[in-house]
Amino acid sequence: MNTILKAVTVSAVLSLPGALSAEVLNLTPADPQPGAGSLSPGLAVEYAYPSDVRTVRDAKRALDRRSEKGPALRGLSYDDTKEGAPTMTAKKPMKVAAAITGYIKFDAAGSYTLDFLNNDGLELFIGGQLVADYDEVHACGYAGEMEVEVPSAGYYALEATYFQRKGTACLMMEWGPDSDGLELVPDSAFFH
Repeated sequence: MNTILKAVTVSAVLSLPGALSAEVLNLTPADPQPGAGSLSPGLAVEYAYPSDVRTVRDAKRALDRRSEKGPALRGLSYDDTKEGAPTMTAKKPMKVAAAITGYIKFDAAGSYTLDFLNNDGLELFIGGQLVADYDEVHACGYAGEMEVEVPSAGYYALEATYFQRKGTACLMMEWGPDSDGLELVPDSAFFH
């Protein structure tokens, strides 16, 4: 296979949802670091309920038009629901857009592999880096592993836009030292 065709093939594969990124992302800790006593458990969330939502862009538009604060998320541990069950802490099961903010606490510096299960779309930033981007309507599936470098233990800003169109919903985060050691991130790692 010639060099140009190899480069195009590798580029195309890495751009697919679920593909492992070869780039290590360096996360930036929150500055200043929040005091542990000043934070509440879980993540803050605002919801919008558009007439339809098919992309993260649609979700952001709906949130910009009209959103309402929802009960805090316990973390990112929302397993695939049964059809008709509410999406996370939203009032509705379908056609939900969510803006999620807060912090994730890493107890140790080092390299981490992150992955996210979502249904439907997700755009998620940690420490200023895009770590999950799966922008389409789909069943509960992985966004694709990302390797990140955490320079120091502490709190890192987390911002996400999520949407659920119809059917079931899920939003989960896994972490570990490598692909073979991924575990669900405990709810106790999230704050707002």
